[in-house]
Amino acid sequence: MKALSLSITLLVSTLSSFAQENLSKLWESKEQLPVPESVLYVPERKELFVSLIDGDGSAIDGKGGIALLNLDGSLKNATWIQGLNAPKGMALYRDQLYVADINEVVVIDIITGNVINQIKVPGSVFLNDVTVDKSGIVYVSDTREGKIFQLQNHKPSLFMSDVPNVNGLRVIKDHLYAMAGPELWKIDSKKNKTVIAKGLALGGDGLEPTLDGGYIVTCWGGLIYYIAANGTVKELLDVRGTLNTADLGYNAKDKILYVPTFSSNSVIAYQLK
Repeated sequence: MKALSLSITLLVSTLSSFAQENLSKLWESKEQLPVPESVLYVPERKELFVSLIDGDGSAIDGKGGIALLNLDGSLKNATWIQGLNAPKGMALYRDQLYVADINEVVVIDIITGNVINQIKVPGSVFLNDVTVDKSGIVYVSDTREGKIFQLQNHKPSLFMSDVPNVNGLRVIKDHLYAMAGPELWKIDSKKNKTVIAKGLALGGDGLEPTLDGGYIVTCWGGLIYYIAANGTVKELLDVRGTLNTADLGYNAKDKILYVPTFSSNSVIAYQLK
């Protein structure tokens, strides 16, 4: 009976905590942003970096760029970076911004606002998201090839293959986390995977950790999920058929999501409660 009572208590506690996760809209940017795909929250600068495809997501056309928003959604600089192709996921390491751009990783000095490197990734087709570990090793996903590439000292190599529809990436402590279609994977240094959660209605796009050990996941087709540390999945938002919810930025301290709407040409901020 004691074991049963303890189990029930733990279950009720878990469900009570889990039920507290909900979203409310704070603001939507008013200025048109041409096909925003990813948002990166940069607390030190009190800014949001927003990657803009401005056209076909796989076209090498030089139309893409990165805009800057203030934290209230107002436009700070619409043309901060120009001349990219179809930029998607971004990651910041010290003063260098790494951007996935079809078949290369673009490196930008955020102090000067200059592109300082364009690293071709051999064998890549559709680079999508980027993350960097504490030693500066860069990981980038190729969704169409089902591969994760690695850049050490700006030299690319294949890190892992057979990761179906891989998109969102985040290094959390000493592990790489990846959205592999509708599954969240945890990958160690020896490339062993653990499936943390599965069963999302769509393939995951953005991936951000929360301070309680959980994760926020967006799916491009219009879904946002909260995944608890134990792998339990809760749907937070379903706007399928109305909005896209692409690669989000996240202010973990204040629990604010910054979600690019892709074809609706805006960024929406949501409060996680």
